[in-house]
Amino acid sequence: MLLKLYEKNNSRRDLDHIVDVLNSGGVIIYPTDTTYAIGCHALKERAIERVCEIKGLDTKHHLLSVVAHDISSVSEYVRIDNETFRIMRDQLPGPFTFILPAGNRLPKIFKNRKEVGIRIPDNNIAREICEALNAPLLSTSLKVAANEDIEYMTLPELIDEKYGERVDLVIDGGEGGTEYSTIVSCLDGELEIIRQGKGWIYYPPPYQFIYITDYIATGSFFSKSYSVLRMISAKLSWYAIYALK
Repeated sequence: MLLKLYEKNNSRRDLDHIVDVLNSGGVIIYPTDTTYAIGCHALKERAIERVCEIKGLDTKHHLLSVVAHDISSVSEYVRIDNETFRIMRDQLPGPFTFILPAGNRLPKIFKNRKEVGIRIPDNNIAREICEALNAPLLSTSLKVAANEDIEYMTLPELIDEKYGERVDLVIDGGEGGTEYSTIVSCLDGELEIIRQGKGWIYYPPPYQFIYITDYIATGSFFSKSYSVLRMISAKLSWYAIYALK
């Protein structure tokens, strides 16, 4: 089933219908600020298993991510230190997946996992669904096979054609994107870009970007404690170093 939603002024009836589907263990496809995604209620274990089955994910080994309305709504599911919170606050909503230490409120399928991905997309439809649900969504991006047209992950009508029999609802939020989120690991007190995607991080104080040439010239690495982030781009290849207080 295809359901049209908009960036604003969506009807309460449509949102309530989506919430009913999710609360009953249903699976939806919905727009984000990157690609369309497959999602379900993040606290419904059977629904999570359905999402992983559709995507072909190994629930024991694959990183699982949740989408939320804002940072405060995920604080009970993950552990966030003060410096990481500052960075997330400045970058979100946005096209990032932050990997954080897992908390204790997640369902059994998350047990024995030390980390979980957090997404707060810059897409009003995705966040409005989470707000109406009053819970996060378990989420994973749509992908297409090598021999498939890219439109099967961007056009709602074609997404419905491909997945309509396997999910309960496809949310039509207009044409989707093809670039994935930037994955940022925030474990062990250090930040590392695991995958450079659509989002580019700009650090607030006390973090400072230094080009590798300046960094080598000054030799300042030896006077302070630094971590190195490799930022990879199709146009530029350079290292960014941020200083820790």
